Amino acid sequence: MRFSIKTKQVVGVVLLVALAVTALSAIYTALVAGVLLTETQSRGEMLRTFVFERAQRVITSKEDAYAALRSDSGLRSLLESSMAYSRHVTYAALVDPRNVVIVHSSPVLEGQVLEPQAQLEPLLSEDPWTQIQAISSEGTFEVSERLLLGSEGENEFGTIRIGISTALIWEDLLKTMRTAVLVGLAALAVSTLVALLLAQWTLRPVHVLQSGFARLGRGEFGVKLDLPAGDEFSELGASFNKLSAELSTVRSQLATDSAAPVESVVDRLEDAVAMVNPDGQVVFANAAIRTALPEAAAGSKLTAWPPLHPYREVVERALATRQSVGPLSRRLALSGDGEDDETEQLLMAHALSHADQRFMGVMLVARDLGYIGQVQSTLRYSQKAAALGRLLAGVAHEVKNPLNAMTIHLELLKQKLGGGSVARPMARVAEGGGVRVADAPPAHVTVDSSTVLNHVSVIGSEIRRLDEVVQGFLKFSRPEELALEPVDLAALVADVGEVVGPQANAAGVRLVIAAAGDLPRVSADSSLLRQALLNLALNAVQAMPSGGVLRFESRRAADRQVELVIADTGVGIPPEHLARIFDLYFTTKDAGSGIGLSMVYRTIQLHDGHIEVQSTPGRGTTFTIRLPQAA
Repeated sequence: MRFSIKTKQVVGVVLLVALAVTALSAIYTALVAGVLLTETQSRGEMLRTFVFERAQRVITSKEDAYAALRSDSGLRSLLESSMAYSRHVTYAALVDPRNVVIVHSSPVLEGQVLEPQAQLEPLLSEDPWTQIQAISSEGTFEVSERLLLGSEGENEFGTIRIGISTALIWEDLLKTMRTAVLVGLAALAVSTLVALLLAQWTLRPVHVLQSGFARLGRGEFGVKLDLPAGDEFSELGASFNKLSAELSTVRSQLATDSAAPVESVVDRLEDAVAMVNPDGQVVFANAAIRTALPEAAAGSKLTAWPPLHPYREVVERALATRQSVGPLSRRLALSGDGEDDETEQLLMAHALSHADQRFMGVMLVARDLGYIGQVQSTLRYSQKAAALGRLLAGVAHEVKNPLNAMTIHLELLKQKLGGGSVARPMARVAEGGGVRVADAPPAHVTVDSSTVLNHVSVIGSEIRRLDEVVQGFLKFSRPEELALEPVDLAALVADVGEVVGPQANAAGVRLVIAAAGDLPRVSADSSLLRQALLNLALNAVQAMPSGGVLRFESRRAADRQVELVIADTGVGIPPEHLARIFDLYFTTKDAGSGIGLSMVYRTIQLHDGHIEVQSTPGRGTTFTIRLPQAA
């Protein structure tokens, strides 16, 4: 027998309250039982003391002691009023060493043998369960004291015995338990009411979704759900509204003889959608669910799905109860690129009914919660790549071709200068109406060709350097051929530390490298990753002109990733610049190119990793890099 979520929630809350009430009632009952026994023992001891003192005054000699006790009206009155000391006392008596009654609260029992009973005092030191068992047995316990005669009190004359009825104690305990039971029942009633209200409030979005799908099933147009924002239901509601809008569009097209089927609309949704009839046969499955679960193709049976797959679990539950199930958050293992991966999905199985309330089947909706973040990251990177592509197209046209021409002409010039000297016309100065030769220069001025060749070489080297810069821009935009392999991140960080160490020492920066002992290897191109880490380290050293601490810390992270933290105590990054530091050509340095951090971002993206930055001006900057573990 299956129960609804509301029933399970109410039963769970009521059971918790019932357990708490039962435990508290048991503790309370045990405490009351102990109090009743202690009080009865105290009153019995008080009565025994009074009887003992009266007997001492009455007895003057051993020969007439028994007769004196029987004839003493004060003692008899004290014994007969024994029950006034405690309602749990049933008798009070003095017996001789053979247990023959000398004086009794009931005179008819005098002269008879009164068998001794168990003492009440040892029961006080027992555990509560033993005490309650003894009380419920409805027996008799005694509080007693021996009477001794003689100068040293060595002769036992008799015994004072006060009888205690456990039946009377049990009766008082039952009264207390009745009160505890009434309080417990009241608590259960209140908890049930609270649980019903809580379940109604918690499951309201489910009822809203169910009613929305019922309205869709009746053919209503433009059905929209108003679910609270900020939780999983809001995402599911947005998906429902999108689906409803698409269905409304399709229905409108069908109403105007449009040929586009409903399946084509649902098939384009990012959410995985499948419909299963009451017999467990898949009547519709869009492309997203066929990709995630190939067995869920239209026409297949639910029994063909993997037995432990979350999709099958929620659909079978919905078919069995004919009620909606979810939303449920599940992590699903996907296969891609030869490596296992996981993604978090929100699952909801909607029970569908006809207008006449006849059960139609179940519609499964699965939303990939990680898809939105991936889309945003891809969009940001695509925007940067598009801007870079446009820029490089201009660079290739405006810079690279002139550079090639300049290189060719420099080589021709070097060939022509290879002869040794260059002739230059002598200078003339106009004076008056004629021409005067200035300071009688020689007819030709000869320049040393080696000096000119040196200048040409400098120009050539600068052109080559500029060409390398252009090549670097082109390399940034081209797809990188990664040589992925298992890389020891701790060793790679230590290598970077050795490279940047001399510059750090010169700037007064102390390097701290910490790595977890169980750090797994990462899947990376060691050369590219080393260059990215070196860029970050050099930037950090430059951000601490007055010295400081540069810390590298690597550790395990969730979702089979390794986390590397690079933190400095430098000048920090202003908040208005923090969002742009990975933008290409953005820099705050006078001699900066604005390419370094962009290359770092691109390298981490190529490794399917993630990089974050946090910075406080005047206190330092922290870069956090997450990379996937090696298989």
